Amino acid sequence: MAPTLRPAAYNLTRDTDDAKDLVQETLLKAFVNRDKFKAGTNLKAWLYTIMRNTFINHYNKITKRSSSIDTTEYIQFHPSDARMIAVNGASGAFALEDIQEAIDRLPEDLKTPFMMYYVGYKYLEISDQLKLPIGTVKNRIHLARKELKQALLVYAYAD
Repeated sequence: MAPTLRPAAYNLTRDTDDAKDLVQETLLKAFVNRDKFKAGTNLKAWLYTIMRNTFINHYNKITKRSSSIDTTEYIQFHPSDARMIAVNGASGAFALEDIQEAIDRLPEDLKTPFMMYYVGYKYLEISDQLKLPIGTVKNRIHLARKELKQALLVYAYAD
């Protein structure tokens, strides 16, 4: 039964390890509560329901811990940081300045979800925090990447 649950778990978590943990937790809960399953009903649907509810409960616990967006979490690049990131300090500093300028030029409605995603928020968390549909969040991150790629085209073929 686990192989049929894995794709759905991955769709929820967007992380292979988290998906494996979710499937394992789902099967454990199903085993512990096996007396609640009614024979003759759809076992797969019952397991998917347990999995979805487990994911939602876990997600709610996480979002309650970090209920506000702290913009200080956004990574800020400064020319003085370039020496730690790039071997060639001069070209690294120029690249970092160009990247920061390109990010700064993004419209705020694209920059905010992009930076949240960049620092590690998942699509569902961004959607919840910004009170936007998940499709809008994904689209805005995609558009931000597209604009940054265009703005930084000069680095596309650099070795």
